[in-house]
Amino acid sequence: MTVVCLDLEGVLVPEIWIEFARKTGIEKLKLTTRDVPDYDVLMKQRIAILKEHNLKLNDIQTVIAGMSPLEGAREFVEAVKKEAQLIILSDTFTQFAAPLMAQLGYPTLFCNDLIIGSDGMIEDYRLRIRDGKRKAVEALRSINLKVIAAGDSYNDLTMIRTADVGAFFRPPESITAENPDIPVFTEHSRFLEFIRASL
Repeated sequence: MTVVCLDLEGVLVPEIWIEFARKTGIEKLKLTTRDVPDYDVLMKQRIAILKEHNLKLNDIQTVIAGMSPLEGAREFVEAVKKEAQLIILSDTFTQFAAPLMAQLGYPTLFCNDLIIGSDGMIEDYRLRIRDGKRKAVEALRSINLKVIAAGDSYNDLTMIRTADVGAFFRPPESITAENPDIPVFTEHSRFLEFIRASL
């Protein structure tokens, strides 16, 4: 049996923080794990910016409610689920993901949680487990499952390298230049062919 493990943002849906940055005009919120490899540094920076501008969880959720998956992503998810098991391993948050999961047909999602104050401000975040993407892949392989993994950012690298088969999907050139041995895909149709060939 094979399990396909995918990152969410940048692979199946647009980057939530980038979309929120566009709506608010706050350029610093456009930074993602493509730009800042240390997730803790990135999240602390984001939370500080939100507090500075008095932006609350529901402000972000309003933007997310108007978002849609990337073109072809829903069909891609349905096709993958016919070929293998599918798990989304994401550093997003349960408070963000629900509307997007509904549009993708509710694939299994492992992600993190935000800590929200009584005033609706994001106070902190809680990781499900540190380096959770890699550890999830290791756990799946430990029960004799073959794992195909893909993502687009620095925080996906350990997952991709731990899997039996790994690939990038629409990563920035800086990451591909540093990891020239990892296959790169920019279209869901080509990536689906790669998955089928790897089964």
